[in-house]
Amino acid sequence: MTMNVLTMGRQLRHALADPIARPAMLHLKRRQFFTPQGFGACFGVFESFDAARAWLPPSAEFDHAALAQEYVQVRTQRIFAYDYPVMWWLERAFRNGAASLLDIGGSVGVHYYAYRRYFEMPDNLAWHVAEVPAIASIGRDLAATNHATALHFTEDMAQSGRDADVWLSAGALQYLEAGRIDHLLQQSGARPRHILLNKLPLYAGPDFVTTQNIGDHCYAPVHIYNRLRFVRGIEALGYALEDQWLTPERSLHLPGHPERAIPAFTGLYFSRLE
Repeated sequence: MTMNVLTMGRQLRHALADPIARPAMLHLKRRQFFTPQGFGACFGVFESFDAARAWLPPSAEFDHAALAQEYVQVRTQRIFAYDYPVMWWLERAFRNGAASLLDIGGSVGVHYYAYRRYFEMPDNLAWHVAEVPAIASIGRDLAATNHATALHFTEDMAQSGRDADVWLSAGALQYLEAGRIDHLLQQSGARPRHILLNKLPLYAGPDFVTTQNIGDHCYAPVHIYNRLRFVRGIEALGYALEDQWLTPERSLHLPGHPERAIPAFTGLYFSRLE
């Protein structure tokens, strides 16, 4: 069975490279993208979120309560291999006095719940999760049920992040229309001491936008970043890149665009220059 799947994958890649078969295969992949079997897949190259949304069918994107089920049931309860570098640097930040955090796109507080099992967090911790309304509402209810008084939910990222010691975003930044940390820092005036980013789609080519099937008949535009431009934009605001790692659990393969493939996403840790 495994060999058959691998063989089919090779055949599909060859077909997409064939100039005669390519239009038919792209049409097939596009149709599949809009089905439940297309969950997690990406398709298309666009110049902006507006252009991507104009191509996609209307949907709530991430502002849809059903998308929180996996996070409540699974991701609050366990960690994954890609979490370890984030936990390492976050624990050090807390030991060095950090006590406030902005978690950009942190769902229902998954990182707070999962990480607190592995290291001590400050007694006076204020963990602010910036989320869309539907997910924030579920997060508030879950925090009340679990007496998680450190957790707070907001839709005003600029206000909540202005005085935070740590900015964290693990796999969510690229789904924000204003999805560049340097731009968000400039807009808010914030200068956190630590910036922790995980599961970023970074590569050597030009910035672009693609689209993703995120499940339950919802679709979202996604930023894909030029690695050097992304890093230098943050460094220019007075930060040093202290660490980076690969997250092979996340990758990008765009039908018809092999030159834009990303075999593994990236994690980054920046510290503020004093």
